[in-house]
Amino acid sequence: MFKSIGIIAKRGDERVVTTLKTLVDYLRVRQLEIVLDAPSANLLSEHNFSIAANTEALGIRCDLVIAIGGDGTLLQAARLLAKHDVCLLGINLGRLGFLTDICPTEMHTHLDAILDGQFIEEDRFLIYAEVYRNGQCLSHSNALNDMVIHRWNMPHMLTFETSINGHFVNRQRSDGLVIATPTGSTAYALSSGGPIVHPSLNALVVVSICPHTLSNRPIVVDGDSCIHVSINAEQSGKAQLNCDGVLCQEILPGDKIVIEKRQHIRLIHPQGHDHYTTLRVKLDWGKAV
Repeated sequence: MFKSIGIIAKRGDERVVTTLKTLVDYLRVRQLEIVLDAPSANLLSEHNFSIAANTEALGIRCDLVIAIGGDGTLLQAARLLAKHDVCLLGINLGRLGFLTDICPTEMHTHLDAILDGQFIEEDRFLIYAEVYRNGQCLSHSNALNDMVIHRWNMPHMLTFETSINGHFVNRQRSDGLVIATPTGSTAYALSSGGPIVHPSLNALVVVSICPHTLSNRPIVVDGDSCIHVSINAEQSGKAQLNCDGVLCQEILPGDKIVIEKRQHIRLIHPQGHDHYTTLRVKLDWGKAV
């Protein structure tokens, strides 16, 4: 079913090199085309496979991309591959592993089934942010998990207004705001008190970070909503926009951030994958009481 396999590996982790070598050897036995991005290829001394200039090039050449590392590695791959019609699979060498759900010790068993067409495919949407200053778009970026607007070099809280689909929602002072997809509802939004949203739902989660009011609560809105966040023009100091934990833009007083759903990625899971089992295992819900 899959003929050309792209591989992206996390750098700076010795365990990744071992897993990468094992995976390359396995795919060679299956007589599949193997394409590595340049940084991943540099982890191996032997180079008798194709090398792509970057992650985006994998999306053009491959029909399946395998990310070796933690959720951060897969998130980065998803952001770069979202414009291409490619499936994405994760092998977990991180800590929690909500998205990278194949253990290296079980890699051969799961890949045998997946490459024979036995897998679960999920369509996950990404969100897209544009930052405006004086009416001009400064930057744009995407995220599979979340967009986070938070204070940066200021000792006090951030003051901003939020509107959804042109409707004024609130004016608040807090350390920041998390706008998360269902995929990202188990990340920063969860640690900020937000709800866990099933990944199949078309929804966005809006969660304040340490708001200076007891009445402020997380809200869940339609996934097709357009969210506007305006930083108070009289605010002193700078804020920043992070996308999936990566700094994307410095935010100044008076800036406006527009966030909405855009792009999709096709995640591959082994057969038998169950979202509730993942929650139970990763969040330690299975203990006897």
